[in-house]
Amino acid sequence: MGYRRVVVKLGTSVLTSGSKKLDKAHMVELARQMTQLMHAGVEVVLCTSGAIAAGREHLQYPVFPDTMANKQLLAAVGQSQLILAWSQLFSIYGLHVGQLLLTRADLHDRERYLNARDTLNALLANNIIPIINENDAVATNEIKVGDNDNLSARAALLCDADLLILLTDQKGLFDADPRTNPDAQLIKQVANIDDSLRLLAGGAVSGLGTGGMATKLEAADIARRAGIEVVIASGHHPDVITKIADRESIGTHFSAIENPLESRKQWILAGPATQGKLVIDAGASTAVVANGRSLLSKGIVAVEGKFDRGATLLIIDQKGKVLAKGMSRYCANDLSKISGKHSNDIEHLLGYDYGDAVIHRNDMVVLNN
Repeated sequence: MGYRRVVVKLGTSVLTSGSKKLDKAHMVELARQMTQLMHAGVEVVLCTSGAIAAGREHLQYPVFPDTMANKQLLAAVGQSQLILAWSQLFSIYGLHVGQLLLTRADLHDRERYLNARDTLNALLANNIIPIINENDAVATNEIKVGDNDNLSARAALLCDADLLILLTDQKGLFDADPRTNPDAQLIKQVANIDDSLRLLAGGAVSGLGTGGMATKLEAADIARRAGIEVVIASGHHPDVITKIADRESIGTHFSAIENPLESRKQWILAGPATQGKLVIDAGASTAVVANGRSLLSKGIVAVEGKFDRGATLLIIDQKGKVLAKGMSRYCANDLSKISGKHSNDIEHLLGYDYGDAVIHRNDMVVLNN
């Protein structure tokens, strides 16, 4: 099949087939396809949505106020039902599963990130299918990844996959909204994700899930920067998983970037949430984006947010365009004192310095080049 390790993300609309409950008949078909990949020597990681839908079904559709606590209640009940369903379905084919529940906090901390990676690799080494979901029962908005599209991209980076399959209720990415425009055409191949492509992304169709096409584009961008191919396709296309793994033209295929990021930069891209922004001038923009340089204090125009040394920040130009993401060697208070100043002045202004670079090139991922 050509792929070594594949992450399959299944949206709620795929698992429920648009209904209010899990479609076990369709789930067993998806399990059969993933088993077929395993038998062909391809390792499979499953990132599954559907916990809250499974919780509602198990509790016979209770009417709760729309609060965080009640969503976590449904997730807590549904997680066990969801993993039980997958365990039973894969057991039909003689396969075992193992569950990983993650939050952004697990991806933010470097040690926890590496521990999660080791667990994933141990499961795969023993022919056990890892099943990943966000730990909705305990996650708050501050520590949530937020949607399983982005979680699946981070899982793909964690386990060093070479293909991410995002299955949804749409055939892929279209050049117009297929729900309102009958002439909309499927975009079969994407080599670069830019602002014009993001404008084409709409919201979720079913209303059952948290991710729409926009989150899938975000996930695709994260994965392809790490050298991972991505395909967005319909979860109800016949043999969709095996056909994509056989490189058949189904859905929208996103090419991987040829020179993927090394491990540390993958973690910077996929893990820590940004805690602030640095606005930089035109000269610094050219140095960072075009010339591959570190960010120096001289080029910083403004500092936004409150953050400590080591925080992950967005680097933007004066028009608000996001250029890069990186880890700061200085806290917000220090940066406000040295912004616009020459690197040679840092020690005089602060009484100490952590080096000439505010964000070193080795701690930076360029997002817009």
